[in-house]
Amino acid sequence: MYNSGDKPEKGTYQCANCGHKIELKSDSEELPKCPVCGNSKFKKAE
Repeated sequence: MYNSGDKPEKGTYQCANCGHKIELKSDSEELPKCPVCGNSKFKKAE
């Protein structure tokens, strides 16, 4: 599980609450809060 503010590797992450997907394009990019529901927990999308 990843949190807003974390800098995981680039890839696609899915909100653990609503399922919205966010793509990070670089390893230095931070996960934001979910723009749909405001949740701060994400998992790596499969």
